[in-house]
Amino acid sequence: MDHLPEIAKLLRYYCLVSTSAAGSGHLTSSLSAVELMTVLYFGGFLKYDLKNPDHPDNDRVIFSKGHAAPLFYSLYAVAGKLTEADLKTLRHIDSPLEGHPSIRFPYTEVATGSLGQGLSVGVGLAINAKYLDSSTYKTYVLLGDSEMAEGQVWEAMQLASYYKLNNLVGIIDVNRLGQRGETMTGHDVSDYAYKARAFGWETIVIDGHNLTEVAKAYQKASLVKDVPVMIIAKTIKGKGLSFLEDQDNWHGKALSQDHLQKALIELGDVNVSLKENILLPKEIGLKKSQSNEIKLDKFLAKPVKKHLATRKAYGNAITKLGAKNQKIVVLDAEMGNSTFANIFAAAFPDRFFEMFIAEQNMISVAVGLSRMGKIPFISTFASFLTRAFDQIRMAQYSKANIKLIGSHAGVSIGQDGPSQMGLEDISMFRSIRDSVVLYPSDAVSTEKLVQQMTNHKGISYLRTTRIDTPIIYKLDEEFKIGGSKVIYQSKKDVATVIAAGITLHEAMKAYRQLRKNKINIRVIDLYSIKPLDIETLMKSAQETKALVTAEDHYQFGGIGEAVKAALVNQNTPVHSLYVDQQPRSGQPAELLALEKIDAAAIVEKVRSLI
Repeated sequence: MDHLPEIAKLLRYYCLVSTSAAGSGHLTSSLSAVELMTVLYFGGFLKYDLKNPDHPDNDRVIFSKGHAAPLFYSLYAVAGKLTEADLKTLRHIDSPLEGHPSIRFPYTEVATGSLGQGLSVGVGLAINAKYLDSSTYKTYVLLGDSEMAEGQVWEAMQLASYYKLNNLVGIIDVNRLGQRGETMTGHDVSDYAYKARAFGWETIVIDGHNLTEVAKAYQKASLVKDVPVMIIAKTIKGKGLSFLEDQDNWHGKALSQDHLQKALIELGDVNVSLKENILLPKEIGLKKSQSNEIKLDKFLAKPVKKHLATRKAYGNAITKLGAKNQKIVVLDAEMGNSTFANIFAAAFPDRFFEMFIAEQNMISVAVGLSRMGKIPFISTFASFLTRAFDQIRMAQYSKANIKLIGSHAGVSIGQDGPSQMGLEDISMFRSIRDSVVLYPSDAVSTEKLVQQMTNHKGISYLRTTRIDTPIIYKLDEEFKIGGSKVIYQSKKDVATVIAAGITLHEAMKAYRQLRKNKINIRVIDLYSIKPLDIETLMKSAQETKALVTAEDHYQFGGIGEAVKAALVNQNTPVHSLYVDQQPRSGQPAELLALEKIDAAAIVEKVRSLI
């Protein structure tokens, strides 16, 4: 313990010089957590092999309070992995030391900065250790007191208690001040303790600047059985510099040169040559890595019914895949008997995790599982995934390998009404960088595309339909990401109808009706909405006089706009049918007709173009 005060002083120095060099950064928020992190990293508690950040038994640290990034990087300077010169590149465009932790820095577990999400990621890491890898590593999550107002934090807390994650330690840095003034709770640490205990956590309340108390808290946390631990530390924002301590209006501000000199004088002599080791994890033996790639000669081993909902086909598919790859885990938001994730749960209960109705937490938990090499499949209604857009957005910055399944898409769900209808999901997922968006129309394509999702690394989304739909493909049909299928075509096609999911079946009906009147149309199954099969679309644009898109989704960001963007340099007009009226309860066929996305509407549109 004798060496820790000098380390704490050095960390404060590093935070000062790095933020001053950057001209911005969250100095005061970093200073309040110095002792908490000094003891964790260099007091004999954290076990981490700096030479191997992917060591399976490394303890995991999440700065949910991501704006304390200057402190985060400073810790690795003390550990000998960064120099002072490196720290002075903070926030530079060519530096991995970004304003909030990103995975460009090799010791960042996941990208943070959007407050409220880090504890959920920690839950995913802790679930992995306790229930999947049987690993001894612990997960530590540093939380700011302002983010405790976020509902997702409490979603994570109740789930951590439910799963008895005694390998998870949260640390609340209660420094009283948020961005613009006092937090909701201020310095009332007893309030945090009361709430945490109500959520089933062991609580330890300490002076966050007393090194001895901090060390005792970590020691006590290591001995707790069956429940997660929350260390609630009363701290001072700007601690260590008298003119900053507990002062408002310094959040996110760097010091002027005059203030910097004043701070350095007050800080006193600093041993800038000081380096300290982090304990290594015990060598339990590295787990053998299993390839993510799944190759099945006869994926569909049994004949399927003539009609089957794609949501049920998903449940069948993920269960078959689960037998082939132990890395596959399934998370569901208490919708398993509708998404058919319950098929997987029955077959592999040890790899199914009920997330309950807490979608934001569910996504971030999956990010934590992905970080440890698992392949999480996440399912709920497409409509309810929209509330987790920020979590999905942040997952892209962690390069998370997560698979999302949105069932009950569109007005075709019928009588449950608009609150249950996913009508914005395609737009949402298309906006995610490097995402894949898939929309199968039958059971065969669903099973094949679920397999493709498993083998694809990154964020991918599969949209499924509630009602039973006809099987239109043979069992040996192949589907690739970025592909499409031309269902009907001839040299006499006057127009091309592009659809996916439920509207593909309407397009096929329209084809048959028009054919009776000797009007030929081309029908394309655009099952891969992102990336698009641009080659096939361009060919149809060149060979037919008009394109018509039909989709059970709102106009903006949907299939129609995707096709128009892809063909912006083509002269062939693109006409779009989409959900335009206020949705309501009704029979699926009635609602498709109301929105003019059914076969009759497609026929009418094609006739108007002739």
